[in-house]
Order: sequence, then C-alpha cells, then structure tokens
Amino acid sequence: MAESQQSDSRKLLVSLRETLAAASEGQERLDRITSLIAESLGVEVCSIYLFRDSETLELCATEGLNREAVHQTRLRVGEGLVGRVARRGRVINTEDAPSERGFRYMPETGEEIYSSFLGVPIQRLGEKLGVLVIQSKDARVFSADELYGVEVVAMVLAEMTELGAFVGEGEAMGALHQRPANFKGGIGQEGAAEGHVWLHEPRVVVTNPIADDPDIELTRLNDAVDTLRVSVDEMLANSQTTDKEQMQVLEAYRMFANSKGWMRRMTEDIARGLSAEAAVEKEQSAARARMSQVPDAYLRERLHDLDDLSNRLLRILTGQGKDTGAEMPENPILIATNIGPGELLEYGRGLRGIVLEEGSVASHAAIVARAFAIPLIVQAGHISTEALNGDHILVDGEAGVVHLRPEDTIVTAFRDKMAMEAKQQERYRSLRDKPAMGLCGTEVKLHMNAGLMADLPSLESSGAHGVGLFRTELQFLTVDRIPRRGDLAATYARVMDAAQGKRVTFRTLDIGSDKVLPYMNPLDEPNPALGWRAIRVGLDKPGVMRMQLQALIRAAAGRRLTVMFPFIAQLDEFRDAREMLLAEIERERALGHILPEKVEIGAMLETPSMVFAPQQFFEMADFISIGGNDLKQFFYAADRENERVRRRYDTLNVSFLNLVEEIVTRCDAARTPVSFCGEDAGRSIEAVCFAALGMRHLSMRPASIGPVKHLIRRTNLEDLKQIIDEARLSGEQSVRSAVKTWLAENAV
Repeated sequence: MAESQQSDSRKLLVSLRETLAAASEGQERLDRITSLIAESLGVEVCSIYLFRDSETLELCATEGLNREAVHQTRLRVGEGLVGRVARRGRVINTEDAPSERGFRYMPETGEEIYSSFLGVPIQRLGEKLGVLVIQSKDARVFSADELYGVEVVAMVLAEMTELGAFVGEGEAMGALHQRPANFKGGIGQEGAAEGHVWLHEPRVVVTNPIADDPDIELTRLNDAVDTLRVSVDEMLANSQTTDKEQMQVLEAYRMFANSKGWMRRMTEDIARGLSAEAAVEKEQSAARARMSQVPDAYLRERLHDLDDLSNRLLRILTGQGKDTGAEMPENPILIATNIGPGELLEYGRGLRGIVLEEGSVASHAAIVARAFAIPLIVQAGHISTEALNGDHILVDGEAGVVHLRPEDTIVTAFRDKMAMEAKQQERYRSLRDKPAMGLCGTEVKLHMNAGLMADLPSLESSGAHGVGLFRTELQFLTVDRIPRRGDLAATYARVMDAAQGKRVTFRTLDIGSDKVLPYMNPLDEPNPALGWRAIRVGLDKPGVMRMQLQALIRAAAGRRLTVMFPFIAQLDEFRDAREMLLAEIERERALGHILPEKVEIGAMLETPSMVFAPQQFFEMADFISIGGNDLKQFFYAADRENERVRRRYDTLNVSFLNLVEEIVTRCDAARTPVSFCGEDAGRSIEAVCFAALGMRHLSMRPASIGPVKHLIRRTNLEDLKQIIDEARLSGEQSVRSAVKTWLAENAV
C-alpha cells in the first residue's frame, strides 16, 4: 500500500477521533461525522442509518441529502439497498443504484440525482447496528481504498455506538445499551424469573479504536501475539490427550495463532490508523461474518478457533480478563453464548435464570437447568453483545421471551403473572401427600426425573412416588475423564440413601447424539440422533457399561436395584444388555460382595420398531418406560432440536395416541408395568389423556407433579376416555380441541 494512502486513512481516523472527543450532543456528533467523511473521501453524500428496533432502520444523520428527512425516513430490514445491506451484513457497491435489485426511491431524501452507491454494515462481532452509506452523482464503482476507508469508519462507529457515544435526549436512536430489547428463543426449562444480568464471559470493550502512534501499536500487537503463541504452545504441551483427532484440532489452533495472513491483515489495519485492539477486532468481526455464511461444520469450527484466538489476544492487549472485578448482582440471570454442564454446576442454585445465544432444548445445560428448576431460554439471538452486567432482565420460560431493560408496563404485567403462578404452586403443595386419583377411583403413580444429587430433595417436597428416571450421564459429562467405579458407586449409593426407600430407576449411560463426553472421540455423523448412541455404544464398548453396572450393584448393597437400558431398537439389544447385567451380578456374587435384594431390569421404548417387537420383549422386561421425547421425534420424523419442526406435530394427534395405546395394550397383555417419561408427561392435558388411555405411571420434572396431580384428581378418567374415543372416530387429526372443550364444560 502506498504511504500516501496510509497517511490519508490515518488522517481520516485522527479527524474522526477529534470529532468524537469534542464536547457535543449525540446528534451534533453524527452530523459532524457525516460531513467529515464526505469531505475526506470527496463524495457528495454520506449518511448514517441506525437501528430503531430489530426490524427498522432510521436515517439518523446525513451530509448531502435533505436534512428534513433525518429521523423521518425509515426502512424495514431488507427494504431498499440500505435494508439489503442491513439484512445480509454485506457491502453493496454499485455505479447505478436505481438499476440494482431491491432499489427503493425515497423522495423525501432528494437522493434521485445520485447514481453511485456504497453501503457498508455497521456491526460489531456479529451484532448489526446500522448502515454507513456514501453516494455520488458520477456513475462509478468506489475503489478498494475508498471501500476500506468506509469499512474502518463503520467499525469505529460500531465501537463508539457500543460505548453510547451518540446518545442524545429525546432522539429516536437512543442509546443501544439503554433502550429496552426483547429476544425470542427456545424454551429449555419453563418458569419465570426477574433479576439482573450476569455475563458468563464479559466481552472486551475497545475504548481506543484509533491509534496515536502506529509504531507503538504495532509493537503492542507483536508483543501480545508472542504472548498468545507461547500460551497456545503451553496448552498443547500440557495436553493429556493421546487422541489423534484432538491433537489435530489443537495443532490447527496453533496454526491459526501463527498465521502470517492473519498477522499481515492486522498490521495493515494498524498502518491505516487503527489501534492494535481495533485491528484485532476488525479481523474478529470478519471471521464471525464468514462463520455465518459457511455451511460446512468443520470450517465453521475452524473459524470459531480464530474467533477464540481473537478473544484471547484482545484480553492480552487490554488486560480485561474474564474476572472484571464486578460483583455478581442480586438475583443474577446468567447470559452466555453457551455453557457446559460443569461450569453451570459451579454457579449452583444461586442463579434465577439462564439465557443462551446457542444451546438446545436437549443440551447438557438444559438438563442441569431442569435439575435446578431454573428457567432457561436457548437460541436467544445476540443477547450477550446487547446486555451489560447489572441490566434489569425478565425471563419468561413459558413463552420463550426475554425482556432486557423492560419498560414499567412490562414489569408490572410480568410481576402479576409471577404472583399468580406462586398462588398456584401454593395450591399444588397442599396436594403433596394426596394420591393422584381420578374421580373414577383410578390412581396414577407420579414419578420424578432426576440426574443430580441436588434433585433428590424434590422427591419429598413434590410428593413424587419415586424416581422414574435417574440420568447417569451427568456424572460422566461434568468431568474430564471417565469416572472411577468407586466414585460412581458412592454417588449411586447416596442417591438411594436420599430416596429413603422409594424406587429409583437408573438409566444406564445415554451418550451420543447431543450428549458427547469431553474425553470421547467426536464422531462426524450426518444424523447423530439416529447414530451411534446409548445402548449401541454400551454394547460395542462394553468395558464402560460393565464398570457402571458393577457400580450400581455395589451401590445397592442389599437394597432393590432398578436398571433401565436406553434406546433399545430390537430384541437382541435388550437381551444382550440384560445378560450383561445378570453376568455382573454373578461375578459380584463370586467375589463375595453384597448383592441387591431384588433386581428389576427394564427398557426405554424410544423407537417405533419396539412397538412391534416380538412378544418375548414385553415378557422379558420387568418394566417398560416410553421415552416420549425420542419416540415422538422418530414417529413424526421431526428433529426435536429443530425449532422449525419440533412444535409442528401434536402429542394428542390421533396417530400418536394410537401408538401409545398399542404399547399399553401389549404391556398389559404381558402384565408388564409401563410408564410415560418425558416432557409431555409433565404437561397436564397430555398427562391426563395418557392416564385415560391406561397409563398408570408417569415420570416428569418435579415442578410438573403438582399441576398434573391437580388435574387428574378433578377428572373422571373413564369419561375422558370416551371423549378421546369419540374424537378419534370423528376424523379429527387431534383430540386436543375436544378434550379441552370437555374439561372446560366440566369446570376442570
């Protein structure tokens, strides 16, 4: 690059810094910036559009267009060339704007005389803040140097917008970190919570985007990169893994840290006037933009490596570690991009809610959140870049909505809703010691799901009949190596102790699909939900399963032991797993160890194939537990982690109820107890319908036991069965409407 071009870039940035530093209101600053850019680049028009809300852009400042249009002209995202830049996050550079696809003429601006158009997104680390536009009368494509200059200015504007540099009283644009914001996401755990934001990983704030002295900034960058490379080398040297694939990932990480292209681009940015921090963040933003466009999972992961390296480098340069010295606020609600189960367990029950930008309803974090009964929202957009520590926040785990910095009317309505729910819970608590018996005299045993010792107090407080599902994988997921047999045996023994004689059904290790052990070789499976998981792993790699079975036998120590094998898809899998457990019992007998008083061996019915299994399966099993979450996704061919389809199909669809009834019929014929376990068992209307179809055991999260018991006790299950049968014969796709109408008419 020519020295004169570098000097021009630095001059523009220095002038921009002086403009930003001058004592002035937000609007005056914006007006000065547009004038400065237009003059520096020799163009007739420079305009700044900022987001008014998530779907609307507003013209907030301009040099060259009609000033009367400022704060009057608004565009929807995707509308016009400016809206297209905002939606796609990509540059549009054209010599003939009116001929471009999607062009929209806005007469109030007077822009019809300008032919050339260059629009650049104003965004920071994936968060879109607005659009910076330059225009000229001459029909020309703006040069690479002009494009670079506008991109750098857009990045500085994004940084200063983050810092609230354009706040002006009464102005439409407001302060991005002071105005209310709403986020819609997936429901990982129901419930409602009010509190204050606690960022799991506070983002680095770049306060000096423009360099005073490029030579000093380049030295700072080189020193920081040297420190980064040393830390990466140490991480590689200290790695305990012998796995080839994990070593390749770490080597790729080191390769990025030593990338000459990465270093060259940051060096060029500094030469043009950016500070070291701003140069790093410019590259990081580019990597995140590429991440969102790359369909290949492997390449996305490598770009994520580059993003992570940039974060490390920024923390070295700024000295801003993860521990900022801030105190956790009262009633903390955790905000994170994602979080592992171990980290979440460290926070414990002190959290009031959790909001994740990524994650899924079946993630490890969701399992822990359910164990702690903490409301959880997943896939919540870019909330970690919008929220600040201490921000007031409301989490609605029933609707999947997060209100950040909510208005007073929202707060009042939310608190009223929480108060009403608290009254309902008080009513449910009064039913704790009463049976879930319908008006017809039919009793349904309600069990709770668990996975942590922290769950067990709910066994008493909820009035659960027992633990219908104890997920044993959490003891494997929260550590960095395979747990020892003795440690597992001690954990399982404590679970049985805490249950105080109530039945605990231990599900053997259910890994694979969405649950990958940190020390397990990750498999690149095109459809992991249908892949190598659960009992398939246990039978193919029997060492771990045998060790777990031995731990369970020893934990029982003369008590009843109930073991359930997950994801059985054919009779032989259950037969082989059952024989493995019986063989381990004989081995323990030979070693002189205390054996369980009684052993019950069951299976989770999660695949449609087992509905039609040989009768020997139902006779061989001591009990069957319908794994509703998986069974439903396979029955409907609808991925339960895909928000587009997971809610598309109704549990009370006639076809699915026919399937459930067929399972009940086959189990009854073999005199084998059957239960329904999963999210739907904890939904009152679904639960009462299952009970009407003959299901006498339901297993759910502890918080659902009260509402389900309340409805069962007010319902005549025999009468409800008739309503369901009539609805099935009517030709309706679902019985839900008929059931809800009948419940309402009978004041239930």
